[in-house]
Amino acid sequence: MSPSDPILAAPAPSRLQLRPGDWPSLLDGLCARFPRIDRAQWADRFARGRVQDAQGRALAPDQAWQVGLEIVYFREVADEPVIPFAEAIVHQDAHLLVADKPHFLPVTPAGDYVRETLLARLVARTGNRDLVPLHRLDRLTAGLVLFSTRPDSRDAYQRLFRERRIEKVYEALAPGLPELPFPLERQTRLVPGEPFFRMAEAAGEPNARTRIEVIDGTGPVWRYRLHPVTGRKHQLRVHMAGLGAPILGDDLYPELHADAPADAPLQLLAKELAFDDPLTGEQRTFTSGLSLHL
Repeated sequence: MSPSDPILAAPAPSRLQLRPGDWPSLLDGLCARFPRIDRAQWADRFARGRVQDAQGRALAPDQAWQVGLEIVYFREVADEPVIPFAEAIVHQDAHLLVADKPHFLPVTPAGDYVRETLLARLVARTGNRDLVPLHRLDRLTAGLVLFSTRPDSRDAYQRLFRERRIEKVYEALAPGLPELPFPLERQTRLVPGEPFFRMAEAAGEPNARTRIEVIDGTGPVWRYRLHPVTGRKHQLRVHMAGLGAPILGDDLYPELHADAPADAPLQLLAKELAFDDPLTGEQRTFTSGLSLHL
């Protein structure tokens, strides 16, 4: 199977256990369960063997809806937008792959993106269907993403993140803050905001902590180094906006900007990852080859 094969290029399929429903066939039930996918698209997936049972055998669209049956299906998006920026593999060994993600590329399939994701591209490049990202970056954030390449050592590396034994360093471009003393630490409580995809700072016990340093404090736009001690959703973006210096290109913080330019990259970069390897004890440091530009 070649790297350009559409099945190999896609990440692992989604799994679904059939729930009770008054549908005469699999096709009818899936159309009802996923109304945003039209009937013709489901029929085409069946015709190409892209709806299977748990053993990988192709299912027929007219098969009866059987409660409790586990099926697998491959997510596809019609007219998926092409993201014209390339990822790079920074490091690869028997257990880990470290990739440099460009701005605008999602890490994993979501919404309108399935093949145009870092995971799908790396599966296609390496042929390794066992690749799993060990952490996430926002679609608009660029930089390093760490992947596990095999299941048997995955938990050892996942524990690095759960136990906060991995150092993550980011860079950001944002307005200068000459009135504040640096380095500084911002500790606040982050909670879901409005709309649902935004976060907000609230009163209460802090659950998000970021150390902030200045790399270059000349001119109206400064270059900052950010050390997230915790890993809350949008933490760095919210903390910089809370200081009065929203990261350049941010369309969510401090206010939602629905008319923000779609091609203006968020000036946030995951620059370094450092940790003691849980398998060998070796100290490992990886650095992104990307950089931020005004």
